[in-house]
Amino acid sequence: MILYLVRHGETAYNRDSLGLGRADVALTDRGLHQAAALGARFATLTLDRVLTSPLLRARQTAGAIAGERGLSIDVRDELLELDVGETEGMHLPQLRERYPEFLAAWLGPEAASVRMPGGESLADVAARLAPLVLELQGMGDEEVAVVSHNFVTKVLICLCLGLPLTAFRSFATDVASVTTLRLRGTRALVTSLNDRCHLDPVESSSPSG
Repeated sequence: MILYLVRHGETAYNRDSLGLGRADVALTDRGLHQAAALGARFATLTLDRVLTSPLLRARQTAGAIAGERGLSIDVRDELLELDVGETEGMHLPQLRERYPEFLAAWLGPEAASVRMPGGESLADVAARLAPLVLELQGMGDEEVAVVSHNFVTKVLICLCLGLPLTAFRSFATDVASVTTLRLRGTRALVTSLNDRCHLDPVESSSPSG
């Protein structure tokens, strides 16, 4: 199968470099433009299913993709973003000041098992995503877009490739990006990573969010 891992378009939290987890915020005007560009990209591809996180920013992005194909959207709770707990809406300097011990652990070798203050760990996210990965691996020749979030996308890549979760820092998944995997059973091949070529030329060359 071909699996397209899509990160939602820009929100105000992404634009302003604020921590974003379960806050149910909408896309900015720029984010809506990015979602439309994703829709135009997928209009030229074969696509059998669109799965999405229930959070608004992901559903808006998924709607732009599915709408071009006349597909319904399959909302999946397991695609919710990492619960960042008390760090929701924080700038990094605030995080450093209020939670120095957490930040030191998060930046260390055991980051996958470190829970966000009042929230989840990457290991928690991986546990709820594992059944979905098995489901995707059993979809045969289908082409599926999964629209979600930064940490969810990173964890899905690690699970599909059999990488340790600590590898999440080894690749970028910018807003409105597409990462493409070819799955054959439990084997996976990356054919593109953090692809933003569907966006305007200036924007696609500069990381965001």
